[in-house]
Amino acid sequence: MEELKHECGVAMIRLLKPLEYYEQKYGTWMYGLNKLYLLMEKQHNRGQEGAGLACVKLEANPGEEYMFRERALGSGAITEIFGTVQGNFKDLTKEQLHDADYAKKYLPFAGEAYMGHLRYSTTGKSGISYVHPFLRRNNWRAKNLALCGNFNMTNVDEIFARITAIGQHPRKYADTYIMLEQVGHRLDREVERLFNLAEAEGLTGMGVTHYIEDHIDLANVLRTSSKEWDGGYVICGLTGSGESFAVRDPWGIRPAFWYQDDEVAVLASERPVIQTAFNVPAGSIKELMPGQALLINKTGKLRTTQINKVREVKPCSFERIYFSRGSDVDIYRERKLLGEKLIPNILKAINKDLDHTVFSFIPNTAEVAFYGMLQGLDDYLNEEKVQQIASLGHSPNLEELEQILSRRIRSEKVAIKDIKLRTFIAEGNSRNDLAAHVYDITYGSLVPGVDNLVIIDDSIVRGTTLKQSIIGILDRLSPKKIVIVSSSPQVRYPDYYGIDMAKMSEFIAFKAAIELLKDRDMKDVIAAAYRKSKDQMGLPKEQMVNYVKDIYAPFTDEEISAKMVELLTPAGTKAKVEIVYQPLEGLHEACPNHRGDWYFSGDYPTPGGVKMLNNAFIDYIEQVYQF
Repeated sequence: MEELKHECGVAMIRLLKPLEYYEQKYGTWMYGLNKLYLLMEKQHNRGQEGAGLACVKLEANPGEEYMFRERALGSGAITEIFGTVQGNFKDLTKEQLHDADYAKKYLPFAGEAYMGHLRYSTTGKSGISYVHPFLRRNNWRAKNLALCGNFNMTNVDEIFARITAIGQHPRKYADTYIMLEQVGHRLDREVERLFNLAEAEGLTGMGVTHYIEDHIDLANVLRTSSKEWDGGYVICGLTGSGESFAVRDPWGIRPAFWYQDDEVAVLASERPVIQTAFNVPAGSIKELMPGQALLINKTGKLRTTQINKVREVKPCSFERIYFSRGSDVDIYRERKLLGEKLIPNILKAINKDLDHTVFSFIPNTAEVAFYGMLQGLDDYLNEEKVQQIASLGHSPNLEELEQILSRRIRSEKVAIKDIKLRTFIAEGNSRNDLAAHVYDITYGSLVPGVDNLVIIDDSIVRGTTLKQSIIGILDRLSPKKIVIVSSSPQVRYPDYYGIDMAKMSEFIAFKAAIELLKDRDMKDVIAAAYRKSKDQMGLPKEQMVNYVKDIYAPFTDEEISAKMVELLTPAGTKAKVEIVYQPLEGLHEACPNHRGDWYFSGDYPTPGGVKMLNNAFIDYIEQVYQF
């Protein structure tokens, strides 16, 4: 319903055969380039603000370019960057276009190592200079570095202070530049260590270069540069000498999957995109584990190694609920289960009146949860039918049986997402009027004044679309009651690991809890939570406590939901409105392997998350109240 901007997407390909091999087998040496395009396009949902790619050519001669990059802004960035790359080949003859040797010698982006990135800005920083991959150039081939990632760091201030204290000078105060500087600095040290060893062995000239490139160990580089990173991340990189790497955060917050056969090694943010692009079963794709790195050296030898000690593993559950494509076999099953887990709460909201209730969903991401909800309702109705038939005794007549068996769960496509009219209107009143028409309805889909309408969504965060558009437009159908169902729990806390929700004022659940405290003359709870938060500001982040939990503690989920209804129901709404949320236990039962639920529970996986929440809460209170 409300589009959440979220973490980025990454894709890496390392060809394990010479370019001639792909020309002979697949009819083009551009096999790697084409597959990278597929991997990126299939993850387009992860990046609407920019895209970039980098390529490294192995064994280039001195004086020849071996590292290439292309970046673009906007939702059409993938098409644009690949169009630009292809533009390099438009004047070639057919013979040249299919000559792998010629391509290898003379053409840009004709390489063996590729890396792609899709960008969603969660920091508000935009412009081409913030689009990945980032480059760090050097005259030593092994010191050249291209870096991209799907991440948000919570302790940029600490890292910046530490690296500037040892004399480094990042170009910008942004986590990507700082990480580039850290990894680049350690890569420099690793190359220098090997340079000294090579000289000690009496090597000179290109002998030194080859010694360095044959012995470089990126595990050392990643261990020393990433040990202080606090946040969720999958960082990918290419070096000028042909090393590829990817490393995942030790809490397992951000996802990555990889696959290898004798032709190719590949990594991406989502499993099904690898399945589709390479036509391989899910079982042959491995997950990059928390704290682990995937390393591919210049000869194409792949290994995984533990870089950072595994912490309490908390993979992001929003990946399962909303962000990742639902085509993954496990995610599809989990989203259906999220819908099914809501049945008891839905039945309570409609007083079990299935005969006078129409079920629908908010397009498009809640569709899979909707199917799960229907399945659960069918199961419940079938149990009801069995009991009804049993109560008729041993010889029911046909009419009685027909009446029972003809009962159905009524589902309709009630809400239709119309064009996004609000994007180009800035002026207040016009904008609000247009926002009210972002969704349209199917007229005649329920009996006015008689039917309830239950409509499922995947998450309700800010509630703005409910207030501005959904409730008002659904009320035109004259339902007796509108029940808005969220397949995820109440979003109560900011996210600092890649999702675009960082301020307390953004959460309708928080606003509702604050209003309840005011209604019940419990402002002292707000003051106490503020004081405790303020008092711990000087503490190390590892000792900080989440006192925002105290704001929610006096109330049940139902009380907060009821207050939300008051805040979100537009004036003049005739139908009774109720909001039903997934219980936290339901989420954990549906997604047992993805326990990262900090935006619902307040249990942050890293100390940096608690520190940033503490700051956000203090900022909110100081803007609104004078304590």
